[in-house]
Amino acid sequence: MKRLLEETSDIVRYRGGFGHWTFLLHRLTGLGVLVFLLAHIVDTALLGWGPDVFNRVMAVYRHPFFRLSEVFLVASVLFHTLNGVRLIVVDFWPRATRHHRALVRGTWVLFVLLMIPVVIIMAHHYLEANPR
Repeated sequence: MKRLLEETSDIVRYRGGFGHWTFLLHRLTGLGVLVFLLAHIVDTALLGWGPDVFNRVMAVYRHPFFRLSEVFLVASVLFHTLNGVRLIVVDFWPRATRHHRALVRGTWVLFVLLMIPVVIIMAHHYLEANPR
């Protein structure tokens, strides 16, 4: 048990730079997407109990908390995908490790650039669905 705690603390200990935060965020976004998929399987399975149960659960998802969570879900999928592509590039072309810092920065820049229109579109749809 002590060894497990030491190894876990070593994993999350800040080592500096984008690389470490990217490492942690890649794992967290993967877990977040997994949790979403499990919840999605469960709420879809609720159809077996009839449309009333299913519709009540779907009504809960219209709450602003879940609407905001959708933005984080899209961000998680996008970041996990872009970082996964970066990892594939490094795995298949070992010389790419020489450009590790540039690849990590490129991943972050691409993520931010792609998230800007996503947030605008999702906010627009939310505001259309909830006029004041």
